Amino acid sequence: MLRKLSLALAVSCASNGMAWAAEAPLSTKTDLVSVYQEAVNNNADLAAAIAQYGAQKEVVPQARAGLLPNLSGGANVSNVRTAIDQPSATTNRNAHSYQATLAQPLFRADRWFQFQAAKDVNEQAALQLSATQQNLILQTADSYFNVLRSQDNLASTKAEEAAFKRQLDQSNERFDVGLSDKTDVLNSQASYDTARANRIVAQRQVDDAFEALVTLTNRQYNSIQGISHNLPILPPAPNDAKAWVETAAKQNLNLLASNYAVSAAEQTLKQRKAGHAPTLDAVAQYEKGDNDALGFSNPNGFPQAYGGNVEQTTVGLQLNIPIYSGGLINSQVRQSYAQLDQTEQQRESLRRQIVENTRDLHRAVNTDVEQVQARKQSIISNQSAVEATEIGYQVGTRNIVDVLDAQRSLYTSVRDYNNTRYDYILDNLRLKQQAGTLNPGDLQDLARWLNPNYNPDKDFLPPDLAKAAAEQLKARP
Repeated sequence: MLRKLSLALAVSCASNGMAWAAEAPLSTKTDLVSVYQEAVNNNADLAAAIAQYGAQKEVVPQARAGLLPNLSGGANVSNVRTAIDQPSATTNRNAHSYQATLAQPLFRADRWFQFQAAKDVNEQAALQLSATQQNLILQTADSYFNVLRSQDNLASTKAEEAAFKRQLDQSNERFDVGLSDKTDVLNSQASYDTARANRIVAQRQVDDAFEALVTLTNRQYNSIQGISHNLPILPPAPNDAKAWVETAAKQNLNLLASNYAVSAAEQTLKQRKAGHAPTLDAVAQYEKGDNDALGFSNPNGFPQAYGGNVEQTTVGLQLNIPIYSGGLINSQVRQSYAQLDQTEQQRESLRRQIVENTRDLHRAVNTDVEQVQARKQSIISNQSAVEATEIGYQVGTRNIVDVLDAQRSLYTSVRDYNNTRYDYILDNLRLKQQAGTLNPGDLQDLARWLNPNYNPDKDFLPPDLAKAAAEQLKARP
């Protein structure tokens, strides 16, 4: 009699009988929050973004400096040699002076608008940094669950390989006793060889996924905690695409940053226009030195009019009225108009993209919810199909190709189920990112559903399905 292979038996073979299924000690399993903390501490892209913001925020004090007093000092030391023909005489005098100048802008419209633009640029940079920090949350989840996805894929691929190996053994046995021909053996061998090749690729994908975690956190991981099959699969709350779009319009970090980019462009335009405006500064100057250095000379007949040292204090207003600068200011104004239009169009393009992404992700999450249930039922249906096909093979109504196809469909449905589960998790996080609500607390919520004892080779199937398959196996003669 043909020995039928259930899903539970294949899982058992894959997890217990193959050397490549070795697990690291459970105590070494790392959880999602720990990986995120490592990413925060060690991620090079985040560190670069923080440094960039540190440089960018300096535009504010630099622009503010143009509105604050400016104090400068100076000194001058010189030697003056005078030669006179009639009567012939030569004199040498050392001249020196010291001065301090204080200037306070009273009306500088261009500098004021430059300061306002700098503040907007600073706010834009702060939001861009926040967006980078928020994106790191999603990157962490994506890398973490891609490891779990690849591990589950490897586990199901190994179970599929074990199933085809067992089918090959059965085909050889039937061929040896004359119950089947060589074609059955060759078909079984081909399916087994393909499954083995797929398992090798799946193992490489696991290694690649772990390597992505290294890039993200600069740390090696041997094993991470898996997500429980009891994770609630629920529609987004609220389950209203319009509400999510409205939230995104108010809170999406990139969109908020683009608002400040537009505001900065508006202030820059005002700054350029202010190039036509007059400027007014209050200026105070103090000078001390000898009379020659300061430009004082003794009138004829008054040799003692000025002494050797002179002090001079000047207080006044300095008005500058631009009249013509070769068309420079007008050109700068036209340039700023074009740059403002460019920034506004970029913001509108971003807004439309965010609306589209938010609606798409809202639909995706709802689709994922339905898909998880449908994929789970598909496993049950494919398991029944495998059993029915095997019975048909025994009685001669089905051939070995039908059996192999049914088994292949079964393991495809298992992989589809697990992929949909991870799609649901990541699409949820992506939706929150678009809405601007994604935060580390979302990872903590997911971490509550992590299983520190998760073993992909045994736990890639939902417990109820594995249990049902095992019970069916026990009930079978």
